[in-house]
Formats: sequence, C-alpha cells, structure tokens
Amino acid sequence: MAIAVLACFTVWITWRAKALELGLHSIDQTVALKGKPAPEFSLPSLDDRQVSLADFHGKKKVVVTFWASWCGPCRMEMPVLRTFYEKTHKPDSDYEILAVSIDDDRADAEKFANEAKMPFPVLLDLAQKTARGYAVDSIPRLFVIDKDGKVVDGHVGFDPALSFSLAEQLGIKNYSPFPGAPNAGTSH
Repeated sequence: MAIAVLACFTVWITWRAKALELGLHSIDQTVALKGKPAPEFSLPSLDDRQVSLADFHGKKKVVVTFWASWCGPCRMEMPVLRTFYEKTHKPDSDYEILAVSIDDDRADAEKFANEAKMPFPVLLDLAQKTARGYAVDSIPRLFVIDKDGKVVDGHVGFDPALSFSLAEQLGIKNYSPFPGAPNAGTSH
C-alpha cells in the first residue's frame, strides 16, 4: 500500500512540475493584466497581520510576487528581491514588495521565508484564491502595480536582471546591486 501511495505521489508531482514548466515556456512574457486594475486581495501575513492591496492605493507602488518554497526559480528570485529591498527601501519609500506564498502549508512558507531572511511582508495564499485572480499558472510571477492600483508591468520566471528592471519601474535612479556601491540620487 505504501509503495502504491508513493508511486501515485511520484506520478502526480512529476506531472505537476512538468505542467508548471510547460506553462512557463508557453506564456507570453507580457501580462494579460497590464494596464488594468489589479485584482484586490486581503491576505494574512506571517507576522499575523491582514494585508490588503487597498492599504497602498494612492500611497505606494506595490510589487507583488507569487512564489512557493518548493519552486527552484523562486528560491533564486528571493535573494535578488531581498538585496534590492535592503538597498533601496526606507520607511518613507513610495513602494512595497509583497511576497505571496502559494504553498499549501504555512510552515513550509514560514521556514523558507526565515531561511531567505525576507525583509518585506510575506503573505499566505494557502487556497490560491488570490493567485487565481491574477491568473498565476507559473511561478515566480511578479506584478508591478502603480499607486492608482493599475498593473503597469509583470513577468513570469526568474529574471537575472530583475533588480535593474524594478529600479526602472519604481523610479529608483543610480541603482547598483553590488555591495558597497552607493545608490546616490535614489528617487523612491
């Protein structure tokens, strides 16, 4: 019985991984939501707050990234986002990053978030309702939302130049991801 369960699980996980991989390759890199209002959401965070997209309307631009602890490209993206955030985000910044975990279990998301030392809010979408609202079928999936709540950009997959494109989208000038390099003239 245990062997049958293990075999079924192996087939399912292989199918799911392949479906996500194929989805990543078949999706046009432009976002269907671009130029449209971002779907609203209110999700619990790992620090037990309720965070809503509406909290930022008229105040801040929002970078929403959908990820999971088991996703290899997500594990590559998070350190890039962490470094970008640590170098550019100040208490009066006009942007926020929200990392939305689509893990099935809070413990998995929490463990990876702690390991990755994520300095930005980590939200839990355990039922993947928000992910469905954003038509997320491959991860990592990132959206940039302006202060008016419109999706201005987005992409699927890990982008090695992510920090540079985010700096451009968020209006941060003279950004450098390299240690010790100043971010003189930042505008955020």
